[in-house]
Amino acid sequence: MAIAQASMLPLFFFLLFHVHVFMAYAARSSFGEATERQRNNHHYHVVAVETFLLPRNVCSHSFTKDVRRSQVPLLPISHRHKPCSPSTSTSLTHFLLQDQSRVLSIHHKISNKGNNAVYDSSQEKLPATSGDSLGTGNYIVTVGLGTPKQDYSLVFDTGSDLTWLQCEPCSSPGSCYSQQQPLLDPSKSSTYSNIPCNSPQCSQIRSHDSNTPCSSSSTCTYSVTYGDKSYTKGVLARETLTLSPNNVLPSFLFGCGNNNRGLFGEAAGLLGLGRDPESLVSQSSSEFGQVFSYCLPSSKSSTGYLALGREGSASTNSAAYTPLIKDKRGPSFYFVNLVDISVGGQRLSISPSIFESSGTIIDSGTVITRLPPSAYASLRDAFKGMMSRYPSAEGDSLLDTCYDLSGEGSNVELPQIVLHFENGVDVVVDGSGILFGQTVSQLCLAFAGNEDETKVGIIGNRQQVTYEVVYDVGGEKIGFGPGGCN
Repeated sequence: MAIAQASMLPLFFFLLFHVHVFMAYAARSSFGEATERQRNNHHYHVVAVETFLLPRNVCSHSFTKDVRRSQVPLLPISHRHKPCSPSTSTSLTHFLLQDQSRVLSIHHKISNKGNNAVYDSSQEKLPATSGDSLGTGNYIVTVGLGTPKQDYSLVFDTGSDLTWLQCEPCSSPGSCYSQQQPLLDPSKSSTYSNIPCNSPQCSQIRSHDSNTPCSSSSTCTYSVTYGDKSYTKGVLARETLTLSPNNVLPSFLFGCGNNNRGLFGEAAGLLGLGRDPESLVSQSSSEFGQVFSYCLPSSKSSTGYLALGREGSASTNSAAYTPLIKDKRGPSFYFVNLVDISVGGQRLSISPSIFESSGTIIDSGTVITRLPPSAYASLRDAFKGMMSRYPSAEGDSLLDTCYDLSGEGSNVELPQIVLHFENGVDVVVDGSGILFGQTVSQLCLAFAGNEDETKVGIIGNRQQVTYEVVYDVGGEKIGFGPGGCN
């Protein structure tokens, strides 16, 4: 009996060893094999952790763009919160609340559009919570106005149409906010002129505003109110707009604001790039064919560009284009058809009806991409499954999927996220656009769900970084060209 038991010992240890090996292999297979597949199929990113953070304490003005294209307007883009900026820093929570204020304002504007032909104050509503959220995630360009030309830093915004600046004289003490540059003074320009009440342009503004847009002096007035009751009010005027030494637009229609509340310190106003007749895109259609493009840098410490015209876009011919959709709920917004999402090379197979019922816009000013709740849940769950090796962290405001990467060294491996648009256009989100946060101990998935399935989805600027995004408004298409800037 003892001999039989002794003869079984080698077999016991042999089986024990192989069971241990099998269990160890099984325990690591879900992540290890998935990671190996991702490596083999290139469905992953290795990204420097610091690229996910709010601005660093360094400053650069370099950007990637073909200098041979200098004959067209090529405006350097910088982020409002870049370290070079005099704008004060903000906490992640406050930053996200500002972003959500903008989103809610866009949702309000679109949901109230419908078939109503009467334009009311919501037409130009963009949020400015706590006096500065209009520029939360927005980018700034510098243009010249007047003769002689004076340079002004303006937020460029695809969600707005009317360009406006603060002007002298302010209507009363405290009626203009503090800005970095001097206010525009019409009396110092030889090319400035007010728009009279009886002009077609004023009639257009009148039809867009429930308030009477004319002052007692028979000069056309305008009023734009934003989501938190911040506003700009003034007179409609024409002035020479200088985009570059070779590109000057005489008689550019804009708002000269004498009573303004709630924007922010650096910018002198706003450059409207929407689709309505008063936008820069429409006013310059004969010069630039209703084509513009931009590239937003992956780091807020570096610089991208805004280009006007087909010749200004390096990616006009090489970009992958998806149709630009006209939606009566928001005809000035840029609607596209998002059809599905992939995570780590795996299609989520989201029902097309989900995106069809909400619609999707692409926006230069929203930071975090918003999705219908069910689509976001699918994205979040898939992402969590592929990020299980990393310790989780508490969420912050609207971001609910966060990680503590403080113990992961300088680089981290992330599954790719791909946005699939109509016409087979696949946008691989840059690695720097996947997570977002203020510290490495709390970096969060840079996507969020809307409050219900009917609210419009928004492709935020965080997910557009490094792409040259080409808006061919006349051709009714939007293109994505990878590698537009760093």
